Amino acid sequence: MKLTVQKRLAAQLLKCSEHRVVFNPERLEEIKEAITKADIKGLISGGVIKERPVIGNCRVRANKRKVQKSKGRLAGQGRRKGTKTARLPSKEQWMAKVRVQRVFLKELKDKGFLTTQAYRNLYMKVKSGFFRNKRHIKLYIDEKGLIAKKQDSKKK
Repeated sequence: MKLTVQKRLAAQLLKCSEHRVVFNPERLEEIKEAITKADIKGLISGGVIKERPVIGNCRVRANKRKVQKSKGRLAGQGRRKGTKTARLPSKEQWMAKVRVQRVFLKELKDKGFLTTQAYRNLYMKVKSGFFRNKRHIKLYIDEKGLIAKKQDSKKK
């Protein structure tokens, strides 16, 4: 029994896809005789023809993964697609490194541990990429004895 026309009309009236139109299997003869939109509308109101609900995608697993990723998990070697520099560009790495070093130098200068001349010298070294990290600056300052007494720096 072909009910394609009835299915098409019902889909138009229900404003949904033909795949979501469901016929009551016990009343198929009655549906077969319905050939106009008015007939189909009557069957819809009578509950013979129904619309199947929309089925969405379950987000439970996706949400779990998102929580794990926010904790820093699921980021091992096997998960990585891009190169090291694609994932964190070298310019951004450089910016982060230099900012930390410059903030550290500024703190030392503001607290009076560095003279203006020493600060300038170290600042230019930071700019040229001389220091690997903040710890390297501390080692360099200790080796060269650049830390000044607080009274000395205030006099100058």
